[in-house]
Amino acid sequence: MSARKRLIGEVVSTKPEKTIVVSVVRKELHPIYKKYVNKRHKYYAHDDAKRCKEGDRVEIEETRPLSKLKHFRVLRVLGEEK
Repeated sequence: MSARKRLIGEVVSTKPEKTIVVSVVRKELHPIYKKYVNKRHKYYAHDDAKRCKEGDRVEIEETRPLSKLKHFRVLRVLGEEK
């Protein structure tokens, strides 16, 4: 079992060379209103094979720091977003 963090999200940009930007959404309970709110975070991930395109759902895994912002790599493409 790997201790590395794995996340599933949607590719929002493929403009950087061999890099994708993945938006991961999680639901968080608001402390006062007790309503679930969507929280988004963007992660930069390494895509050496350039197999992802905008709108794809991908699984990314934490890895050693590859640059100032890149700490994840693409594990697999799950398919296109609806």
